[in-house]
Amino acid sequence: MTKLTLSSYLDERKGPLEQMMLDSVERLDVPVHLKQAMLYSLQAGGKRLRPMLLFATIEGFGENFEKGIFVASAIEMIHTYSLIHDDLPAMDNDDLRRGKPTNHKVFGEATAILAGDALLTFAFQVIATIDQNLVSDIQKVNLITELAKAAGPEGMVGGQVADMEAENKQLSLAELEYIHHHKTGDLLSYSIIAGAILANASERDVENLREFAKHLGLAFQIKDDILDIEGAEENLGKRVGSDINNEKSTYPKLLGLDGAKCKLDDHILKSKEYLYNVSINSEKLELLVNYIMERDR
Repeated sequence: MTKLTLSSYLDERKGPLEQMMLDSVERLDVPVHLKQAMLYSLQAGGKRLRPMLLFATIEGFGENFEKGIFVASAIEMIHTYSLIHDDLPAMDNDDLRRGKPTNHKVFGEATAILAGDALLTFAFQVIATIDQNLVSDIQKVNLITELAKAAGPEGMVGGQVADMEAENKQLSLAELEYIHHHKTGDLLSYSIIAGAILANASERDVENLREFAKHLGLAFQIKDDILDIEGAEENLGKRVGSDINNEKSTYPKLLGLDGAKCKLDDHILKSKEYLYNVSINSEKLELLVNYIMERDR
């Protein structure tokens, strides 16, 4: 039997996911310029890490990944909206995203804002209209509630505000973890919890997965902070050193580069401890955990 690799897993899953997203947007009866802006950022590529975490979770519980494809599409739409808005002049003011001009550089600032708004709100419509034979109404309510919390003021938006307010300040480790847990980690965590909801996982398994996802989200952000110093621009698809230029608080700034790497290892180790407490075939999730630790982009 051929050994499962991350590249083979991504190759098998990314195609159906991306086709699903593009078809959903193409069918919308909206102004052409708005649709073009939405599709531009959706088609910009990327790791699709969050949908892959959902697929790996749902498959670990013995379900077919296609049961999660609508929710995975919604997650990636919300992630894409957040990137469009992060790049805006009022936020990080970035010119490049995934090696291409950012959305506002191509379509203008107003259309970029509205394209992000459209992707955010459409994501909830995608989940709400899943066929009841595939996902029950109770599951849909749980999925939408968890997603609203992960993406909203108690999650990604709140974390982004805290991140902006922390510029030019010296933060404690707890304050930095709060920012990264919410700004980046909550949507990543949702991807895993959504897979568990779709698979009807036990309450005990869901709680262990929440802790697993929390440590994984922090590890992901620490690795991002390290790559902002050590990464190659051609791999990252954006300018390195932007965190330093924007005077943002980062793990290397607070702990030093070696300290940040130790913290990364610690969170990876803790994430796996919680994962091993879940009644799940963890092979695919472990592939993604190792990718987060070893990635160069």
